[in-house]
Amino acid sequence: MIYNLQKRFIRITAFSIAFVFALIFLLISLISSFQTNGMMDSIADLLSQNGGRFPDRREAPGEPPHTPDDMFFSPEAQFSIRFFVVWTDQNGRITRENTEQVSSVSEEEIQDYTYRVLDRGKERGWIDGYRYKNTDTDLGKLIVFINGETNIGMTRQFLFTVTLVMAASFLVILLLIIIISKRAVRPVAQLYDRQKQFVTDANHELKTPLTLILSNLDIIESETGQSEWIDDIRSEGERMGELINQLVMLSRLDEDCSDLVKEPFNLSDMAADLVSEFENLSAERRKDLTSDIEPCILYEGDEGLIRRLMSVLLDNAVKYCDPQGSIRVKVYRRGHHPVIIVENTFRDVGSLELDRLFDRFYRADKARTFSGNFGVGLSIAKSIVQKHKGEITAYKKVEAVIGFRAVLK
Repeated sequence: MIYNLQKRFIRITAFSIAFVFALIFLLISLISSFQTNGMMDSIADLLSQNGGRFPDRREAPGEPPHTPDDMFFSPEAQFSIRFFVVWTDQNGRITRENTEQVSSVSEEEIQDYTYRVLDRGKERGWIDGYRYKNTDTDLGKLIVFINGETNIGMTRQFLFTVTLVMAASFLVILLLIIIISKRAVRPVAQLYDRQKQFVTDANHELKTPLTLILSNLDIIESETGQSEWIDDIRSEGERMGELINQLVMLSRLDEDCSDLVKEPFNLSDMAADLVSEFENLSAERRKDLTSDIEPCILYEGDEGLIRRLMSVLLDNAVKYCDPQGSIRVKVYRRGHHPVIIVENTFRDVGSLELDRLFDRFYRADKARTFSGNFGVGLSIAKSIVQKHKGEITAYKKVEAVIGFRAVLK
C-alpha cells in the first residue's frame, strides 16, 4: 500500500511538472513564431511601401526613413535578406519581377508561388518557406516574398535547445521527487503501521475473551436450556468474530502484492461450485439464483482469494436482494481478461452512493438506522481485485437492480 502510494505521488507530481513544462514550451513556441512572423512582416511592409525595394536613406536627408523597429531590422540587414517581388495586372498576369536578391528560385517556382497567393486571397501567409505579403496597387497586385528558411532554422534550433534544457531539468526534478517522495509518505507509512499493529492487537485481545464468552454460553445453555437472550448473545458474538476476521484479512490484503500465490486454475468450475453452494441458501430465502458461466475459463491468480471474492459478492447479493427477488451471476472472458458479474434486485438502489459502496463500514443512510449495509465485505472484494491488478465497479442496471462487475487482469 505504501509503495503504491509513493508511486502515485511520484506519478501525479511528475505529470503536473511535465504539464507545466509543456505549457511553457508551447508559450515559448508561440512567442518565437509571433516574433519571427512580426519581424518578417515588418520587412515585407517596408518593401511594399517602397515599391518592392528598400528605401535609400540618402534620398531624403533630414527625414526619418520608414523602417521597422531596430530590434528587428537595421540598415545593414537588407544585404542579408533574400527576397523577390512580383507585380501582376488586374487579371492576375505577371507583368514584372524583381529577383535581384535571390538566386535559388526558378521562374516556374515564382509563377507557382504567385498564382497560389492569388488563389488564397489572403494578405499574409507562408508558402514553402517564404513569408509573403499581398498588396493592392492601382495596376493590380504587388506581392513580396521573403525567404524565411534562416529564421525558421534559427527558431527550430532555439526550440531544440529549450527542449534539451527542459528534458534535463525534468530528469533532475524527477530524481528529486523520487527522493522526496519517501519523506512525503513517511507520516502515512507510520500511521499505516500503527493501524496494522492496532488490528493485530485487537485480534489477539478480542479473540480470546470472545471465544471464552461463546464457550460459556454453551455451558449456560446446557444447564438452563435454550433461550432467546442466549441466542442473541451468540449471534452478536459470532458477528463480532466475523468482523474481526474481516479486518485482519483487510490488513493483510493492504500489504505488498509479493505474497500472492499465483497458480492457474479453472475459474468456470470454481464459479459453478460457489453458485451451487449458494443455491440452497437463496432458495431458503425465496430468492431466485441463476447463472450464466462460460466454460473452461482458465485464470492464473490466487485461487483462495478469488474464491473469497466470489463468495463475498454472492453473499452480499443473497443478503440484500429484495424478498422474492432475483440474483444473476455471469462469468465470461472479454479478450484476455475474465469478467465476473453479480446482479440482484434491490428496491432502495436509488439511496446508494455507488462510488462509496467499497468504503469500509459504508451505510446508505447518514443516520445509520438502516440495518442493511455492505460492511467491510465489499472492501475485501475491492482489495482482492486490486491485488490482481484488476478493476471492480458497482452500477445500476435498471431502477431496482444493482450489479458488481470485477475484471481480472
